[in-house]
Amino acid sequence: MIIGPKYKICKRLGSAVFEQCQTQKFSLSEAKKEQNKTKKGRGGRPGGGSEFRKQLIEKQKIRFGYGISERQLSRYVEESMRNPIGPAKALVNRLESRLDNVVYRLGIAKTRRLARQMVSHGHIMVNAHRTNVPSYEVKKDDVIAVREGSKQSPLFQKLLEEQTDATLPTWLQFDLKSLAGEKKAEPISVATEYMFDPVQVLEYYSR
Repeated sequence: MIIGPKYKICKRLGSAVFEQCQTQKFSLSEAKKEQNKTKKGRGGRPGGGSEFRKQLIEKQKIRFGYGISERQLSRYVEESMRNPIGPAKALVNRLESRLDNVVYRLGIAKTRRLARQMVSHGHIMVNAHRTNVPSYEVKKDDVIAVREGSKQSPLFQKLLEEQTDATLPTWLQFDLKSLAGEKKAEPISVATEYMFDPVQVLEYYSR
């Protein structure tokens, strides 16, 4: 998926979209830009506050943040609309349960992009079976582990020391010694924990 300049996209969609934008330098740059706008009395461009534009931005946050195509997102939304637990919760669950995202959430990879590469290159096992599909849906009680033959790879050499202070989501469990984790429950749909508003995205596709 070709996404273009990351900093340019972050300026439009917010720093949460890419880990590379979550730095003090980027935050200070954005704060300074907002101050300059205020001093000059500039608002957003015409139509910038329309409901359609807000919904479009939320949709783009998902696409760029999770690294998925328009076709994949459309399918996830369609499936979520039919889910009895509720569309918004179902959409969050499906996105967060992608194998590449779970590898990222476990702290095995620093970014979702690196997590996708790890999965695609066969470094990750699900229930003792090598799985190289980043979009694979991880189920409750599934065990996700680094393949035994991959543990000596430079990708995982510093994982032990870098992961010491990592904070896991409550629905995941990870053991540093075995480099294995488990999905203990479904992702918790708390709006403040995610980079996007699922309701806005669902409304966009309902047009």
